[in-house]
Amino acid sequence: MTTQYGFGKTVPMDFERAIDVVTEALKTEGFGVLTDIDVQATLKKKLGEDMPRYRILGACNPPLAYQALTAEPLIGLLLPCNVVVRQEDNGTVHVEFMDPDAVLNLVDNSEVHALASEVRERLERVLAALSTLSQSPIVRLKTFFID
Repeated sequence: MTTQYGFGKTVPMDFERAIDVVTEALKTEGFGVLTDIDVQATLKKKLGEDMPRYRILGACNPPLAYQALTAEPLIGLLLPCNVVVRQEDNGTVHVEFMDPDAVLNLVDNSEVHALASEVRERLERVLAALSTLSQSPIVRLKTFFID
């Protein structure tokens, strides 16, 4: 999946495992999850509407966020980087990332543009790691030692 404002993919795991795996992969790239919005639960509570599982994780890499805020104080309006984990009615799970290049290039500041590119590269590595991390530890060890 790629749009003008995001990128992601379908992952071969259940919803809860996808949350755990993407959180672990974000940590390896220096991101923490500042917010975790359960859209499904919120819409059920506020509107009485049912929908498939849908969570928005607000990911932040503190050193990069600090550089961005120093270069452009109003950049906080565009932070943190949102990561969506959602499940379709048929059980298919998707992990999707806000494209920092698309969002942060709204700011007319070359320093912020450079940071956006670095953040995009890190998030692309997180996306790539989802395939490896989705395997069980035993499969990962087998792949490491045998393949």
